[in-house]
Amino acid sequence: MTPKPANLDALRIERSQPPARSGAAWWVFLVILLIAAGVGTWWFTRTKTVSVKTTTVRTYSASSGGGRTLLNASGYVTTRLEATVSSKVTGKIAEILVEEGMKVEEGQILAKLDASNANASLRLAEARLSSARMSLAESEPMAAFASEELKRLVSLQAAKSVSESDVGKAEAEAQFQQAKLERLKADIDVASRQVDEWKQQVNDTIIRAPFTGVVTTKDSQPGEMISPMSAGGFTRTGICTLVDMASLEIEVDVGESFINRVKAGQAVEATLDAYPEWKIPCKVIAIIPTADRQKATVKVRVAFEKLDPRILPQMGVKVAFQGDQPAAAETANGQWVVPKSAVAVNAGRDVVWVVGNGKVERRAVTVAATFNDESTISAGLAAGESVVLNPSEKLTDGTAVTVETTR
Repeated sequence: MTPKPANLDALRIERSQPPARSGAAWWVFLVILLIAAGVGTWWFTRTKTVSVKTTTVRTYSASSGGGRTLLNASGYVTTRLEATVSSKVTGKIAEILVEEGMKVEEGQILAKLDASNANASLRLAEARLSSARMSLAESEPMAAFASEELKRLVSLQAAKSVSESDVGKAEAEAQFQQAKLERLKADIDVASRQVDEWKQQVNDTIIRAPFTGVVTTKDSQPGEMISPMSAGGFTRTGICTLVDMASLEIEVDVGESFINRVKAGQAVEATLDAYPEWKIPCKVIAIIPTADRQKATVKVRVAFEKLDPRILPQMGVKVAFQGDQPAAAETANGQWVVPKSAVAVNAGRDVVWVVGNGKVERRAVTVAATFNDESTISAGLAAGESVVLNPSEKLTDGTAVTVETTR
């Protein structure tokens, strides 16, 4: 048996002393490090500069907005005068004198066809005319002689110096010569008309502009055949497409349910898809008196008040038909105008972000009305202040910003 220790108290664990805390310092250091990192992150976010676009708050005036918009629609820019210029005759293209984008005047030569055959026929017709005139010149003395001979014999017949048979022969000869003259004169007229015909054929090989305009497409090349009607194969039917830029207008399809809001002469504000910030004043020309049963729409023609080189055929365009009564915002005083994109909604309130001293401030505002792309503010702003356009959700009060003014 193993002997028991003499003193069992030597094996007892003493619990009166507190446990060692040698790792406490590391926990304190970690907490301090986390606090420092949080403060640094907050300071970096606070001082980070954000690039924004701004605009200046304007005092409302009568020119700040148009009439009340009754209806919005979309359409395309079209032209009332557009033509595919072709040839009156079938022939081979010898020369084309235009390119796309070229402006041409009425009567200007656009192209020439091969006129060798027409020129040869013209020369032949001119030769026939010359021959007919020579034949007439040869016959005129004989006709004059026959007429004088008839007069002489008639005078001698009174004295019984010639027989009636001689007088009859002279009369027949005179009539024959006169008839021959008439026929030769008719031949000259026919030959002259043939010359005119071939001159026209030669002139038809020269293709001219039917009106002043701009060439939008070039549809054929030298060496190709062209015909006024489709002949199949490689035969072209047009030289180029010519557009009269002075006849540009807008065609809009308006739903049947809303056509009662449109009338001739009504003011319209157009916006080209290519230039969304450009508002173009227009007016209704006419409402086409028929409906499209498949689309349930009525076509409306809209004219530009003033044309601009930026307006091109077939461009997409949005139009706003204006009412006679002004918008509600136009009847109020002490208001300010900002772009609609500057107003945001935060916690159910309309707010804008005002820029000052290189930082932004969230400002609650009261929107009196919104028409077209502008909002009228009745409270919360002052004229001349700068507001952020299309504000980011990341903006907070006091965020430093780099300003890019748009207007």
